[in-house]
Amino acid sequence: MRKSKGFSLIELLIVVAIIMIISAIAIPTLLRSRIATNEASAVSSLHAIGTAQTTYAMANPTLGYASNLGTLGGTGTAVTSTNALLLDSVLGAVTPGGGSAGAPNAKAGYNFYVAGVSVVSGQVNSYQLNADPTVVGQTGQRHFFMDPSVVIRYNSSAVATSVDNALQ
Repeated sequence: MRKSKGFSLIELLIVVAIIMIISAIAIPTLLRSRIATNEASAVSSLHAIGTAQTTYAMANPTLGYASNLGTLGGTGTAVTSTNALLLDSVLGAVTPGGGSAGAPNAKAGYNFYVAGVSVVSGQVNSYQLNADPTVVGQTGQRHFFMDPSVVIRYNSSAVATSVDNALQ
C-alpha cells in the first residue's frame, strides 16, 4: 500500500469551511468600521468648513458667508474674496462641484454641499451645509447638516435639515 503525501478531500473542505466562517464574521465588521470612519471624517470636515465659513465672513464683512466650497478653498497662493485658501484641495476644490452653489465636492465617501441663503444686497447672511453619503449603506449611513449655529445635525433616512437631531 502506498503512503499518500497530501491532504485528503475532507481536510481541504474543512479548511475552506473554516475560512468561509471567518470571512462571514470579519467582512461585515470591516464594512461597519469603514462606515464609522467615513462618518467621523465627514463630521471633521463639517467642522473645518464651518470654521472656514466663520473666518471668511469675518475677513469679508461686506460679503458675509461663502456661497460655495470653491470660494473657501481655491488654488495658488494669493488670498482673495473668491480664493480664500481656507480649505484643503479636496473639500475646497473649484471643480468638480465647488465652483457653484449646490454642487458637491466628494471626500471620504461623502458629498459635501454648501449653499448661501438669506442673501440681502449681495451679502450672504446664512448658509446651509450638507454632507450626504455617496452610497447610502456602503460609504455612510447618516446624512449631516450644519448652519451658522455650528450645531451638526443628522438624519439616518433622508437629507438632514435644521430640525433634525443634534449630533452628541
